[in-house]
Amino acid sequence: MQNYFEVKASFVKVDDEGKERKVSESYLFDAVSFTDAEARITKQLAEIIRGEFVVDKISKSRIIEVFPHENGEYWWKAKINIVTIDEKAGKEKKISNYFLIAADDLKQATQRLEEGLSYVLVPYQVVGIAVSNIVEVYGYSE
Repeated sequence: MQNYFEVKASFVKVDDEGKERKVSESYLFDAVSFTDAEARITKQLAEIIRGEFVVDKISKSRIIEVFPHENGEYWWKAKINIVTIDEKAGKEKKISNYFLIAADDLKQATQRLEEGLSYVLVPYQVVGIAVSNIVEVYGYSE
């Protein structure tokens, strides 16, 4: 089972106009622990950033699955609800699940979400899809 951690880091970045400005970016890591996520972001940023950076925050993400794609400029966060029946209580129970999809636009994100969820055998409802602040997703590596 995957454990996703959202990691926020801040550093100085040169913008399109050549000016330096401080930015804060979010990354998603499939990691075994907070410590693993911190070690991996530190290694990753050291390779791509010149200068200092600060890991501002690491939090456990509610995302349960990522649907990557070669062509996808943005990461879209989708929320779906699955309604199940609690047999003991005799009531309906709503379960919310979150997914991250690589896509260029909302239509493409919706299509890729539907394709990715083709294995789901119970009825579900897409509650929302919005552009995420995640810049990059890193899978698990030992």
